[in-house]
Amino acid sequence: MIEIERVSKQFGSGGGGGLGGPSGGVMAVRDVSLSIGGGVVTGLLGPNGAGKTTLIRMITGFLTPSRGRVRVCGHDAIEDSGPARRCIGFLPESAPLYPEMRVSQFLRFRASLFKIPRAERASAIDGALRRCELLDMQDRRVGQLSKGYRQRVGLASAILHRPPVLILDEPSSGLDPAQIRSLRQTIRDLASEPLDEATAKRTGLSKRVVLLSSHSLPEVRATCDRIVIMARGQVRAAGAPDELLEPLRAAAPWRVEVGHPPETPASLMVSRTQELIAGVASRVLSCVAAPGNAVIARLEMASPSISHQSATTHPGEALFRTIAGAGLTIRSLSREEPTLEDVFLAAVEDRAHDALTPSLSHATSPKVFA
Repeated sequence: MIEIERVSKQFGSGGGGGLGGPSGGVMAVRDVSLSIGGGVVTGLLGPNGAGKTTLIRMITGFLTPSRGRVRVCGHDAIEDSGPARRCIGFLPESAPLYPEMRVSQFLRFRASLFKIPRAERASAIDGALRRCELLDMQDRRVGQLSKGYRQRVGLASAILHRPPVLILDEPSSGLDPAQIRSLRQTIRDLASEPLDEATAKRTGLSKRVVLLSSHSLPEVRATCDRIVIMARGQVRAAGAPDELLEPLRAAAPWRVEVGHPPETPASLMVSRTQELIAGVASRVLSCVAAPGNAVIARLEMASPSISHQSATTHPGEALFRTIAGAGLTIRSLSREEPTLEDVFLAAVEDRAHDALTPSLSHATSPKVFA
């Protein structure tokens, strides 16, 4: 379990005003609270400069928070850093490898740094080689390997000591599509496999905690079960993909295609259609002529109050009745489906409005991923 409690990190002078005072330094992370459990892959997503790497460095104990506390498997990342670090396997964006070493030689070296007992090293190395599909490469020099295999060597070295927490910073950077797909499956397997009995008893976790940091939305969408979106040092959204999409679904625009007779001028039909839908829409986003004697309109509709809803009322019924009642042909009527890209942009650009759930708010209460 990774527990982050109201953590902030400021670099440089705060101008004497503290964390909330006049700026003189850089506030890289501001009041972040998260609780991340095992068995799922949690993605830390955000643009460059969002604070992701700073947060990871505080989790791994390389940086001390200016405020707040980080615990890893119950150990304070700063005050109890030794036990906390032993719980973590960390793969930075540029894995620290020795190109002149052979793969098996490098892993033996890493095993000694992790203080894995000599009697257990061969088994640990063999397990990491198998898990990362490196058995055929164990006698090759690291410097002769492709970027994809070097990344796998870095991952193998991170899981050598069978850590209950695995943190990956931009693990697919520079890989080709085939390498990304293979690495993605390995990451999922590492999250889903049960921990050994001794580790489970010591940490209270049944499966591994996997935290993946990336600025690539497609990669996070394809790999992660839970997503945390950061921007300007704050958590702007957190939850499973469906949980993040739900608030945007409630406010998603409608799209209607209206047909008209060939002899009717397109400009007249656009004007007439816009006038009709304006009577039922809260906002008309666009209304344009389309090929095939049609007009396509996008609009937002106010959600009916709960007291006036009925189980049989379709949200687009008023729109349908208005257009059909005017004698026009409705060729299609649908609700636009939001995407994770929409969620990302709403969070990063701070376009979340009152209709959105607290997952897109600036709430400081911990977001729990179990």
